[in-house]
Amino acid sequence: MGAMTTTTHTDSALVRAARGEAVPHTPVWFMRQAGRSLPEYRELRAGIGMLDTIRRPDLVTEITLQPVRRHGVDAAVLFSDIVVPIAAAGVDVDIVAGTGPVVAEPIRTTADVARLRRLEPTDVDHVAEAVRLTTAELGDTPLIGFAGAPFTLASYLVEGGPSRNHLKTKALMYGDPDTWHALLDRLADNALTFLRVQVGAGAAAVQLFDSWIGALSEADYRRFVLPHSAKVLRGLDDAGVPRIHFGVGTGELLGAIGEAGADVVGVDWRTPLDVATGRIGPDKAVQGNLDPATLFAPWEVVEAEVRRVLEQGRAAPGHIFNLGHGVPPETDPTVLTRVTALVHELTAS
Repeated sequence: MGAMTTTTHTDSALVRAARGEAVPHTPVWFMRQAGRSLPEYRELRAGIGMLDTIRRPDLVTEITLQPVRRHGVDAAVLFSDIVVPIAAAGVDVDIVAGTGPVVAEPIRTTADVARLRRLEPTDVDHVAEAVRLTTAELGDTPLIGFAGAPFTLASYLVEGGPSRNHLKTKALMYGDPDTWHALLDRLADNALTFLRVQVGAGAAAVQLFDSWIGALSEADYRRFVLPHSAKVLRGLDDAGVPRIHFGVGTGELLGAIGEAGADVVGVDWRTPLDVATGRIGPDKAVQGNLDPATLFAPWEVVEAEVRRVLEQGRAAPGHIFNLGHGVPPETDPTVLTRVTALVHELTAS
């Protein structure tokens, strides 16, 4: 396929930072900025299930726009969930409040993998429509599309829900590598299709989330996961949009993650950005990485930590300011607004 997107957002601070170009200020967005920390979100979602909300493009658009209006962030991130493409591919999955994704029939055998069908673009027409509606409303503000990475989706599918220790996941990985690779290959194909749909509808950047990847050693990551994540990211080589790759607990994996094909590596709060750049390599932009817990500290602490993150981020050719994980639901939204303004003020060129 040829290039898939127009270049309307190439001058945005987000895209310029992702490419290591000069920026008017360090761009800011927050993972999980659209959601439970906002009273307007809770009001809109009252009585509507998560997956039902995501299937309504009008609601997705409104929820995606809420933090842009409120905080003045430099990018919107599509309101969705990492399980959307697996639900669209026929898996019986529900997002249970207070728990997370729960899979009715976990995938643990070759026959189970065969049940996971290939995602067709038409399966996620509602997502494409939400992206079109949202980008029309956003104007000059870029929209980040996203997908869950193969390992994290596999963990939900194999465990049947969230897991602390990923024992069933690792048992399959070590005990039946052929089935494991078949599962991740299918999940990679589906994630790539899901991201291409979002880019085709107008997303200006994409992020591949690998929430649970920190459960693996570097050797296991390279053997069992890296080729599949790379299939997703490299599959967007012609898409014309920056690719961000983020995982949690990745300090020991950053060098390998830097090889997966992303333009920007998201770093959690545990690894300072200058140290992370030393591991990732000097040719990648970084994203992050204020500890979300800092948002609950006195403002002078927040300000000092923001300054530290900005200073350490200067080691990389580009820096997108973010948290080191998602916005906690209990966060006072006014703190996020102040953090956004502070970053803009401290980095204005």
